[in-house]
Amino acid sequence: MRSKITFAGWLVAAAWMLLAGCTINKDIMFQTPSDFQFDDLSTIQASDYRIAPNDFLDFRLFSNGGQRLLLMTAGTMQQGQAMGMMNQQGQQTQYWVRPNGMVELPEIGDIAVAGLTIQEAQNALESAYSALYHAPYALLSVTNNRVLVFPGASGAARVITIQNLNTSVLEALALAGGISPRGNAEVVKLIRMEGDERRIFEMNLSTIDGLKAASTTVQAGDIVYVEPVPEIASEITRDIAPYLTFLSSISLVFAVINNLGGN
Repeated sequence: MRSKITFAGWLVAAAWMLLAGCTINKDIMFQTPSDFQFDDLSTIQASDYRIAPNDFLDFRLFSNGGQRLLLMTAGTMQQGQAMGMMNQQGQQTQYWVRPNGMVELPEIGDIAVAGLTIQEAQNALESAYSALYHAPYALLSVTNNRVLVFPGASGAARVITIQNLNTSVLEALALAGGISPRGNAEVVKLIRMEGDERRIFEMNLSTIDGLKAASTTVQAGDIVYVEPVPEIASEITRDIAPYLTFLSSISLVFAVINNLGGN
């Protein structure tokens, strides 16, 4: 009788271990309650990206209204002419926007660029360099515009660098390898920060009607999250397999003990 009680205790302990170690669907992120009010997708308006702190900028400067740039583009500049200072050939260099929104550039030093669109920043730089060069022409781009894509499977998340400012949700998903076999195309969430406000949009990409939503242009810092389909049966089997092995071993031990006790 003592052996049976002890074995029952082992069963209770194993049950508690199973519950405590349960990992069923614990990898599903950004879950929302059934009554959650998503933002209206039709309210998304196309807007130019605004430079933010910790951005990295590629900056090129040409004098004489970009005359050298046109010569290089047309292929009429001789090899010897391509050498020179930044204002002559437009050498491309990366510069870091510090947390205070300032970036340090050659000759003019610190200049505030955070919060400006690319065009506004180019205009500001041309104005700043006009005291040093004749008709300066600035070219500026942000090199670390990124979108996080979670295609619906653990370990498959991707950080996508935006090369094209018109990159859509569909293109971002394609760059990430598409929706994973476990991903639920009916529940795709686009999470975006607008100022201090976080907006969450839901898309159903399971039918052709979702093509319009999938054409939404992503912005730097967006999160595209495909909600995984719950896999209850397979995850339960995976979770309990070690405990079944453990209980089988315990059962064998108690069976041997009982046989020895009976002898």
